[in-house]
Amino acid sequence: MSQSRADRRRSTRGGAAPPPKRDPMMPIYIGFAVILVVIFAVFGVSRFFGQRSSDQARAFDVNTPTPAPGATSKPIQLRDLQPIGKPTGFPVSNIRKGVLPDTATGGHGQDVDGIPCQSMEVGVVHIHAHLALFYHGEPVQIPAYVGMTANANGGCLYWLHTHGPDGIIHVEAGSVSNPNGGPFTLGNFFDIWGQPLNANQVGPFKGPVTVYLNGSTYSGDPASIPLRAHQIITLEVGTPVVPPPNYKLPPAD
Repeated sequence: MSQSRADRRRSTRGGAAPPPKRDPMMPIYIGFAVILVVIFAVFGVSRFFGQRSSDQARAFDVNTPTPAPGATSKPIQLRDLQPIGKPTGFPVSNIRKGVLPDTATGGHGQDVDGIPCQSMEVGVVHIHAHLALFYHGEPVQIPAYVGMTANANGGCLYWLHTHGPDGIIHVEAGSVSNPNGGPFTLGNFFDIWGQPLNANQVGPFKGPVTVYLNGSTYSGDPASIPLRAHQIITLEVGTPVVPPPNYKLPPAD
């Protein structure tokens, strides 16, 4: 006698045993797996873009060497807020009175070169470069608080600024590139400061300007020098032209 269709299905399942039940937790397990995959994907994407921003910030201009190859035999170890050079020609005495060094044409809260002044530091890009200035062979101090303003609302901080008279330029920016599409430059910093910078003048100091970039002679426009991580920039006005010091930024910078 031939088996009925139901008998054949029971035989295929191994007798009259009921079909296996599905684990009721399976949808939850699948949900957790999907969430984990999404978390790892988001983490991976964030890490990718974060690394890309860091790489771009350290590679504003591949034609400039970095770090400093050693302009002098013994590097000068910098320390945060340690004064470098003589405070000649800049309003350091006024700084002690609470007057910040940006000139009347510099940054006082308005956008400068499209760079904003904000109430707190931002860290999409956070790098440090060093600026040294010599006038007739003597080191001149870059003042503290360039790019900082004070007003009734508590003031603001430009993406390019100094903290101390150590010559360290802090780039703490909310974007990898400046609003004009290029890297942040030494010219941007001087525009925020409100001081002139060209082949014949640096701030109030006039005369032929010799530029060293990471210990090597730089023949281009000093205002176009990109501010890269650990960039060592030396501007010498007048004569004699002395060998550019090889500064070493603080270990944490």
